[in-house]
Amino acid sequence: MRVLVTRPKEDSAALQRELRRRGIEVLLDPMLVIRRMEDAAIDLDGAQGLLFTSSNGVRAFENTSGERGFPVWCVGDETARTAQAAGFTDIHSAAGNVDTLANYVIAHARPENGRMVHIAGSVNAGDLAGALRAAGFSIDRIPLYEAVPATALGEDTKNAFKQGLLGAVLFFSPRTAATFVSLAKSAGLENSCQTVNAYCLSPAVARPVGELPWRRIVIAADPTRAALLAALDQG
Repeated sequence: MRVLVTRPKEDSAALQRELRRRGIEVLLDPMLVIRRMEDAAIDLDGAQGLLFTSSNGVRAFENTSGERGFPVWCVGDETARTAQAAGFTDIHSAAGNVDTLANYVIAHARPENGRMVHIAGSVNAGDLAGALRAAGFSIDRIPLYEAVPATALGEDTKNAFKQGLLGAVLFFSPRTAATFVSLAKSAGLENSCQTVNAYCLSPAVARPVGELPWRRIVIAADPTRAALLAALDQG
């Protein structure tokens, strides 16, 4: 089977390895390109910890600051692994999504211990700041990178759809899903989707995916890479 991976290149290496271990051929066509925001200032005075909602945030911080002493609160296990590789030692994983991270911080941290600093992209899904402020936390959001949408599908991707060579497409975020749907429509691939399964990390990811006539849309039991791969294994 051949599977299309739509994640940014920086986020897809481990996923590609796991797919290939399963004997699956991988076609990579990132729907977002990650670009660092140069000359961003990071003020950590009075902070009690850092919030990371993606591995891209960890990598952007790693390339901008040498500070590794703060506790870090990560949206999921993959982001936590990236934080560990970057040299952080006090790492907490919410093992979920932005809402899960907000609830985890509220349950395990105290507002009076200082503000939270969210290392983010220029565009974010969910309202992490709103949820934490409603619980009494002070939070500052510092964008260190931007995710730029692709402007066209790759030729290999278009050919794979038209020739019926794909078994599945994996979608990890609403933004990558929406970008793919827009570009697939522009390329006239609607009918070609009818023989392909779409595997989505969450219901929020599945919503834009549903604009195309897939053979099946499958949503992972949990918003994790492991759960999405388990769904793919089940066929």
